[in-house]
Order: sequence, then C-alpha cells, then structure tokens
Amino acid sequence: MNTYSVTLKYEDRKTGPDGRTIKIDASSIGGAIGKATREFVKSLDRKQRFDMNKGLKIEALRVTTDKSDTPKENPNEATGEKEPSE
Repeated sequence: MNTYSVTLKYEDRKTGPDGRTIKIDASSIGGAIGKATREFVKSLDRKQRFDMNKGLKIEALRVTTDKSDTPKENPNEATGEKEPSE
C-alpha cells in the first residue's frame, strides 16, 4: 500500500475557491482518487455538491516516507570544495 496526498478543489458560490487535501492509503493512484472523492463528497451539503459538479479539480501525489529515496548529498558540496576537472 502506498500513501497518496489528494487535493480536491471546487468553486463555491458564496465563499469562492474551496477545497481540501486528504491523505489516503491505496494500492494505486486511481483507487486513492476514488476513496478521497467519496470522502470529500460525503462532507458536502446539497448546494456544495451542485457547485462541485460544475467543476472539480483533482491533484494527486504519492507521498514517499522512505529515506532511501532522497538523493544523497555530494560530500564536496557540503564542504564547499570544487571537484577536480580533468
């Protein structure tokens, strides 16, 4: 299972742009979008749902928590030394 951060945005008739970011555990990005959308729609009232149906913007990103995925720093950059060029 992967963790995804799904942002759902829509234009509310009274307050303007509105939305929420939801963190979801799912096996695929499609499943994460489906779960987040269901949870988001359940929190809206009838008029907000109508506004959301006019245009919903969805952004989904996979959240990585494993430290091995981060690029390792070059030891020469940390000390300010330049790499010798040949």
